[in-house]
Amino acid sequence: MEKNTHLGFKRELPDNNLRVSEQMYRRIFEDSMDGMFLWNNQYQIVNINFAAEQMLGLSKERIIGRSLFEIYPEDKKQEIREHFERVYQYGENSSSIVFDIRGDKQRHFDYSTKREIVEGLNVTVFKDITEKVEIEQQLRKSETLNVIGELAAGIAHEIRNPMTALKGFIQLLESSIKKEHTMYYQVITSELERIDSIINEFLLLAKPKEIRFQEKDIQQIMKETIDLLNAQALLHNVQFITAYDEPLPLIFCEPNQLKKVFVNLIKNAIEVMPNGGAITVTISKEENHQIHISIKDEGFGISKEKINKLGEPFFTTKERGTGLGLMVSYRIIEEHKGVISAESEEGKGTVFHIFLPVNHMNYS
Repeated sequence: MEKNTHLGFKRELPDNNLRVSEQMYRRIFEDSMDGMFLWNNQYQIVNINFAAEQMLGLSKERIIGRSLFEIYPEDKKQEIREHFERVYQYGENSSSIVFDIRGDKQRHFDYSTKREIVEGLNVTVFKDITEKVEIEQQLRKSETLNVIGELAAGIAHEIRNPMTALKGFIQLLESSIKKEHTMYYQVITSELERIDSIINEFLLLAKPKEIRFQEKDIQQIMKETIDLLNAQALLHNVQFITAYDEPLPLIFCEPNQLKKVFVNLIKNAIEVMPNGGAITVTISKEENHQIHISIKDEGFGISKEKINKLGEPFFTTKERGTGLGLMVSYRIIEEHKGVISAESEEGKGTVFHIFLPVNHMNYS
């Protein structure tokens, strides 16, 4: 009699048919595109397939013999225990989980467990659905932006008419305002300008301007942006540190739109450093004909929960912010066929990364 322990269980093979069948199931287990691991009733992992090794970033040698609960992060163990409690109660269960793999971005998994596929052995099958989740999030964001665009057009139109009248009458009253009321006048005009700025951002969301791409020097665009904001930075005791690769290729872009993005990100960086600090701006040439721009501050940072919401409609970390600035910035970068993302550590600051193609036509 021959015994096979490859999948973690023993079975006698009295003839060639069973041996062939055993090899077939072994191939299905090893070559499955979904991650799979077998575990016994003591919650010890008996075997895992290659897909599971790749998804979890753990080798078979390191994982076999360990407890199921050892391979999950500490903050997910209660969630996992509840999953397996339901498995023992109902014989099978399906769940979803989100956690970091090797310090990488968050990964989303669907997983299902079935008890007693053979005596003393249970199986858990899981698949990485991160890409699917991200696409769904992008679709939801896109749909939300479309709705907001329609609302923005109506709101901006309704507000702009009385706003025009208010600004006109305030200007007429300027000459008759007494000295002791000057501060009131300044506050009113300042707030009216702020409302006007918000209306303009609404209109940009409602009907983005047609972008006319030109071949421009990204380094020059950034230099002009920093020169524009240098006075504000000095008032807040903020210094700029710049590092640009030489030479950098010209890129096809709408320079004023990119400048709007850089102004928004740098102004935000200045505002999150009330006690001063440094803003580090780097521009480098990457592989695949891309330019990488990073803008790093030394502010108070953003939590993981909040950083994933940046760019969403009306989400802001500022007390008086609207979230419109980042929404517009994200849209501009998307229109340039680029990618914008942020990473942050609370208490140490935030860095925004922008990747732009040298020629957006190659990314259509």
